[in-house]
Amino acid sequence: MARRYDPERRTRILDAALAVIATDGIAGLSHRTVAAEADVPLGSTTYHFASLDELLVAALRRCNENFVQALRSSGLFAEEGDGEWGGAAETVLAEELTRLLDGWFAGERGAIELEYELYLAALRRPALRPVAAEWTEEAVELLSRRTDPETARALVALMDGVCLQVLLTGGTFDAPYTRKMLERIVAGGGV
Repeated sequence: MARRYDPERRTRILDAALAVIATDGIAGLSHRTVAAEADVPLGSTTYHFASLDELLVAALRRCNENFVQALRSSGLFAEEGDGEWGGAAETVLAEELTRLLDGWFAGERGAIELEYELYLAALRRPALRPVAAEWTEEAVELLSRRTDPETARALVALMDGVCLQVLLTGGTFDAPYTRKMLERIVAGGGV
């Protein structure tokens, strides 16, 4: 029997891995569970992702890309050379970042939980550490277009901390408080 050409198989396997992690956590991830979710032969999962770490790296990279795309499309980076914000730079940057976080928490909370589960898996899985670092570096690089790199790094750290606290405590996102803290960080930095 001839092999069926399936150019989307790798993507389906990755989507299936994300679905398995969202439902059962990383502990529920195996080539077998992913193959069942993707409705592909077990050998296809190992062909495209030889190890679970390879699969987790691809999953975390996909989440990183989604986050960076959301940040890029936030209105903060509409056009290169789109003008200065004037004296209200702290307020505009803080408002946009708060709006972005508020949108994430207003949406499907499972998506944020999935991203952070993968992100924090880097604590125990060294293969994921460079990919987790990529997320931070890409976010800092983008935010550095609107502030200095040190302030950008502090903004990313605060956003990470806020997200983790909300997720781990089961609390709600406090937009006014977050905006105020983001403004303080931006006001302390300089361009």
